[in-house]
Amino acid sequence: MKVGVFDSGIGGLTVVKSLLEHQLFEEIIYFGDTARVPYGSKDKNTIIRYAIEAVEFFKNFQLDMIIVACNSVSAYALAEMQESAHCPVIGVVEAGVLATQNALEKKDANILILGTNATINSKAYENGLKNLDFQNLQAKATPLFVSLVEEEIFDGAIVEATLQHYFHKLSHPDALILGCTHFPLLATSFQNYFGKETKLIHSGDAIVEYLERTFDFPTKQTHPSLQFFASENPEALRLIAKKWLNV
Repeated sequence: MKVGVFDSGIGGLTVVKSLLEHQLFEEIIYFGDTARVPYGSKDKNTIIRYAIEAVEFFKNFQLDMIIVACNSVSAYALAEMQESAHCPVIGVVEAGVLATQNALEKKDANILILGTNATINSKAYENGLKNLDFQNLQAKATPLFVSLVEEEIFDGAIVEATLQHYFHKLSHPDALILGCTHFPLLATSFQNYFGKETKLIHSGDAIVEYLERTFDFPTKQTHPSLQFFASENPEALRLIAKKWLNV
């Protein structure tokens, strides 16, 4: 199977990493809209327009599936992408909601949702979880974490200060939804701050769980073909991919 992975920039590489670890696809085509990143501060109509343009880009390839790694796009533009595409389009928000349900035994569990301003304002995670009868929900936009990851600052004093800035008034959750694909790179810092009892919901792992439950992958792909494209400075994206993915 050949899959396209779309993200507003580099964060979706964490989803690619999960796909590689589980050896699901023979070919992976990654497209990052690095010329117009970040999406998290943009309005709904702009996000939809950019997302449809990404579908047009992927029509240059004969894809079996498109994975929307960007949470903001998954929250606002998934239906429009599905309508425009000639193959299934799957977003990380729905996968993350279902992964949260599978990770928790009690409906009264305390769930904290993190994301960009766009993702949090969409209430996509909250609505999805409420439909599954989860009610004890907190959602918080944490855009500073995106900047830290972009600067490759994953731990240390600045990260600790940012954690304290955002969370010093919040109770520790039973589950923490990392609703931005940058955030798994800070997973160790999140876990250390909230404690080992807090379950982290990772978009990459969630999408793999969803795919394995929904589709048949009879053969593991040990040597997948990888191609990386970007709307601006693709070589920089390839260098980051090489570093983060060890490819």
